[in-house]
Amino acid sequence: MKTLIKTLHAALMTTSLLAAAGAQAADVEVLHWWTAGGEARSVAELKKMLEAKGHKWKDFAVAGGGGENAMTVLKSRVVSGNPPTAAQIKGPSIQEWGAEGVLANMNDVAKAGNWDGLLPPVVANVMKYKGNYVAVPVNVHRVNWMWANPEVFKKAGVAIPKTWDEFPAAAEKLQKAGFIPVAHGGQPWQDFTVFESVVMGVGGPAFYKKALVDLDQASLKGPTMIKALETLQMVRKYIDKDAANRDWNLATAMVINGKAAMQFMGDWAKGEFSAAGKKPGKDYVCLPAPGSANAFTFNIDSLVMFTQKSADAKKGQQDLATAVMSPEFQEVFNLNKGSIPARQGMDLAKFDDCAKQSAADFTASAKSGGLVPSIAHQMAVPAATAGAIQDVVTQFFNSHTMTPKAAADKLALAAKVR
Repeated sequence: MKTLIKTLHAALMTTSLLAAAGAQAADVEVLHWWTAGGEARSVAELKKMLEAKGHKWKDFAVAGGGGENAMTVLKSRVVSGNPPTAAQIKGPSIQEWGAEGVLANMNDVAKAGNWDGLLPPVVANVMKYKGNYVAVPVNVHRVNWMWANPEVFKKAGVAIPKTWDEFPAAAEKLQKAGFIPVAHGGQPWQDFTVFESVVMGVGGPAFYKKALVDLDQASLKGPTMIKALETLQMVRKYIDKDAANRDWNLATAMVINGKAAMQFMGDWAKGEFSAAGKKPGKDYVCLPAPGSANAFTFNIDSLVMFTQKSADAKKGQQDLATAVMSPEFQEVFNLNKGSIPARQGMDLAKFDDCAKQSAADFTASAKSGGLVPSIAHQMAVPAATAGAIQDVVTQFFNSHTMTPKAAADKLALAAKVR
């Protein structure tokens, strides 16, 4: 009997060890489109962290299309019953996948890592479906930035405008001094990016939220929106005639080389200045877009977790989520990306002044109610609705006949598209 018990005990121990080894050797497959230099380096760091925990990283990078190609591949994988461990998805699309019943509940990991304490509620809510965590945030991009060349302003003898009321006089002086006041790429998403910053600067965070997040009809076609559209029309006058189809980074280069004075673009533009060897506060300045100093329009990259069948796959997924929220990964990823950590309370000693200001404004706006999702970057409303609103903005931006009142009415109509 003793021999039998010993044999059974040894067998159980072996089974336990094998199970533990299996749990540690999970395949962690991550679908993403982080293929650019800095992004790829960050993904390599995440891979290293996962493999240090005994898992096997399966890279599922799908380049191109701003994620559209990746989403096409993801849909086919999920439909066939073979979803990846995690996928790069953001904003309202998380809710759409949640409604399909294919996302994993990550509440245990979130509770153990105190995510509710580390993430502002407005960010945490984006990561949840029906109150349960299903995604983990990788970073926070600020969209409502203005990038300016101080030397250009100095040569024109004018101060950098901090409000939209100050803007026309400054732009006129810049133009007379031979500079292009606003560097811009005439692409729909860039028009939309400028539009949302103008709406924020004219109406403030509460109006922005009511109009562009809640899609309130009266706000969309009311006097404040009409004033914002009039302001956008004014800004359009100070963009050069060659802006059509210009890529955003080429517009940034115009500010870098002193051809243009300023650009309205998210903090990914900082990477262009850094690559050109420019220093913030000296060669360029980063300021909130006019009138939006008390606000922060955010664009968040996140990894959404899909339901896994086996215990070892679930363990690998939990370790992935924990690694993404770790201070080590949040630091390395955001130093490479130009964004700031989603996790609050981190040591930012290695970050530049623009990132430090962004982090301070992120925290302050989260407390004041000024932290709002970017409609131009798929964070605020469903994709179909955002697309319809963007179409109206671009049509108005490039029209010489549409009135701000007519555009506002069209915005209200577009907001009904689902």
